[in-house]
Amino acid sequence: MNEYDLRELVVQTARNYMGCKESDGSHRKIIDLYNSHSPLARGHKMDYETDPWCAAFVSAISIECGLTDVMPTECSCGKMIDLYKALDGWIESDHYIPAPGDIIMYDWDDSGEGDNKGAPEHTGIVVNIAGDRITVLEGNYNDAVNDRELKVNGKYIRGYCIPQYGKSGKITFITVLEFQQAAIKDGFVFPKYGADGKWGNECASVAKKAIVKQRASYTFPHLTKLVQRTVGVTVDGKCGPATRGAIIRYQKAHGLAADGEVGINTWKKILGVE
Repeated sequence: MNEYDLRELVVQTARNYMGCKESDGSHRKIIDLYNSHSPLARGHKMDYETDPWCAAFVSAISIECGLTDVMPTECSCGKMIDLYKALDGWIESDHYIPAPGDIIMYDWDDSGEGDNKGAPEHTGIVVNIAGDRITVLEGNYNDAVNDRELKVNGKYIRGYCIPQYGKSGKITFITVLEFQQAAIKDGFVFPKYGADGKWGNECASVAKKAIVKQRASYTFPHLTKLVQRTVGVTVDGKCGPATRGAIIRYQKAHGLAADGEVGINTWKKILGVE
């Protein structure tokens, strides 16, 4: 699986719990899943009746997806932020444009003026981005799993926890053959060996020229789709601001020059070649 697949896995798994609620006890399977994990965060076993379960919901999705290596489990919003800070995965800015699979933190005491610095009180998983509209799926929203829509930089946003999906033990790479086939569709040639699935001088030469970056006029749509699959954004073949931001996050996570442009070094990381 690549990063895009892992983000989709998280989103689809979260959606499977839509409508679970306290009134009929259907939320208990979420609490049970959280409590089943070992080690249990801070040794605290969640109670069905008394404990807020928004962070436990996010953690339960991580457990079910097998992603606790990059989505650390917690039942406290504040403690969850601390865990992501330790992983260099906390973004303080309200202006950040998230990607599906990111985790939003709220502060209901936010005045709406300036950058919110208050204590986090609620959380959920980003499941969709459309323009400046964010859709979030949240546990313990009116005592149930419900979705919420808000604007980028909207009131009550405290910040974002960003799982480093690219570092997960579940990650796999775009294949060299996929790269070659996409490059051919975008007008590049491999005159000696063709699309043989092997990395060599021809691939390196193409990778130096096949630079995916934000442009006024979109180019290389098939190669851009490979990049978008890897960095976890909508796969439309158009490198706009959201794709550029995701490329930068990917580059930072992998120790690459974070310029938002996919050249040979970033291609080699995406393809898993040296």
